Amino acid sequence: MRLFYTFIIRCYTALIFLAKFFGNKKAWAWWHGRDNQWDKLKSDDPDSEWIWMHVSSLGEFEQGLPIIEALKADYPKYKLLLTFFSPSGYEIKKDYPLADKIAYMPIDTISNAEKLVGNFNLKAAFFVKYEFWFNYIKVLHDKHIPLYYISAALRKKQYFFKPWGKWFRNHFYMVEYFFAQNEETEELLKGMGITNVTVTGDTRFDRVYSIAMQAQRYPDIEQFIGNRKCIIAGSSWPSDERLLYHFIDNMRDDYCFIMVPHDISDEHVHHIEAHLNDYQLYTNFDPSNQCKTLVINKIGLLSKIYRYARFAYIGAGFYDGIHNIQEAIVFDVPVVFGPKYKSFEEAVDLVGLRGAFVIHDQKELEAMFDRFINDEDFYKEASKICHDYVAGKIGATSRIMNCLKI
Repeated sequence: MRLFYTFIIRCYTALIFLAKFFGNKKAWAWWHGRDNQWDKLKSDDPDSEWIWMHVSSLGEFEQGLPIIEALKADYPKYKLLLTFFSPSGYEIKKDYPLADKIAYMPIDTISNAEKLVGNFNLKAAFFVKYEFWFNYIKVLHDKHIPLYYISAALRKKQYFFKPWGKWFRNHFYMVEYFFAQNEETEELLKGMGITNVTVTGDTRFDRVYSIAMQAQRYPDIEQFIGNRKCIIAGSSWPSDERLLYHFIDNMRDDYCFIMVPHDISDEHVHHIEAHLNDYQLYTNFDPSNQCKTLVINKIGLLSKIYRYARFAYIGAGFYDGIHNIQEAIVFDVPVVFGPKYKSFEEAVDLVGLRGAFVIHDQKELEAMFDRFINDEDFYKEASKICHDYVAGKIGATSRIMNCLKI
């Protein structure tokens, strides 16, 4: 089975090469980001001891970040190797100062895993959420290097738990400890006889709470908003934006709109511009222009500017699953999103609690927006629900570190 799994991994890699060959930019970055990868993936000092943190992309990095900071504080003698799977994480965080080495993870083959592990004197490895790379898991286990899963999230419908998934499940027994996001993950693992699991929660809440407590101000955003109330659309995709244009054009004068598209390429931003009548781009900000809409065509602002929103629309709910809602709700901001949200525990929870709301079309979106604008009691109750939910979720980092012994 391992040979077959490795064959599939190599086929996947070949598909990325073909996508790169035919001009896919993300595939090009994924492939060429691994050029000369082994120059980065070796220790400069054979006597150094290392901790390895692996994340998929930027979202998982934010999940792992509180643990990275805690590890560097509690275990300062260890150096940190940080690896990414996706360019969208690596390209943004390749200069992250707390890491001693930052690189892409080589593809999951036994030979690559043995080479990476052999290049570092690893004392522990941490994989975030569902980064299940089975050859790496085996090699770490064979080398007696403890592997910890941070904010692990498993669901019964995943392939591990299918009748044919036994080979994959067997690797769970090779993990030193699971720090689980939720009770479902704990129950699934304990149902297999795995007891080295504790529900510690989602470390991402600690990260977004830390951002909220820093309360960074953006005078240009404040100038744009002025005395108006603000709605923010975070990480919007074209399928989201099509639903928003009519509302924006007809929005009340005492409201303004900030759109933060997922894709800030010139091509996509020009497409947005073609559908807006009264707007400006953040990179050309003019405080004297009191237009309706500000389009943020710059990376890195979204999580910090949700503090200015009365309520927020979260993108990708009509695509492959909503963007992070924690960044908004940590500021007590109720959220609205499309129907593809059920893989995200906090979204499911808040829909049930009435702090988050699902829409399926433009009519439902405008009705929900109008209710937030016109029904103050409804808005305040949804905001309080978000506040109370976050308050009950912070603290995963300290719970993990209290259990951890390296």
